Amino acid sequence: QLSAKRMEILKEAAPKATRIAVVWNRDDAGMTLRYREIEKSARTLNVEVQPLGVREPGDFQQAFAEMTRRRPDAMFVVADALTTMNRKHLLEFAAAQRIPAMYEFGFIVRDGGLISYGPSGDDELRRAADYIDRILKGAKPGDLPAQQPTRYYLSINLKTAAGLGLTMSPSLLLRADSVVE
Repeated sequence: QLSAKRMEILKEAAPKATRIAVVWNRDDAGMTLRYREIEKSARTLNVEVQPLGVREPGDFQQAFAEMTRRRPDAMFVVADALTTMNRKHLLEFAAAQRIPAMYEFGFIVRDGGLISYGPSGDDELRRAADYIDRILKGAKPGDLPAQQPTRYYLSINLKTAAGLGLTMSPSLLLRADSVVE
């Protein structure tokens, strides 16, 4: 559901987008499942997906070459350790090629990304600290319930939008939890 919501937001931010490149770590089964959800939501939105699975840092140059050869209208970056560690290259490429991009974490928008929708790292750390506290007080880790984030944050970088020639809709800006100017 979260991947579909992100696709809807990206399509709202870049309404003319008909081909969206998706960059994800194809060696990570969880990220591949998220990629498949993106494919499903793209069909609903009548958007073509340009799959760009990466496995290691060197693969990003191949993905960039493919996007240069067959230019997407937007890009969706599925976050994991590999894509997050290489975010600087992704941000630089998106800016140089003027490609609107959706990220999963607000700190990437603060770094210059266009838009993100996802949980707060601070919220995640607070929940982790609560679990550690409970375990230190005697709770068995196996007895603690798995938790999902309870709040998702929409972040938009207006400076990046202006550089891309995009105007964010008033409804999108009203929903934003964080706007970088």
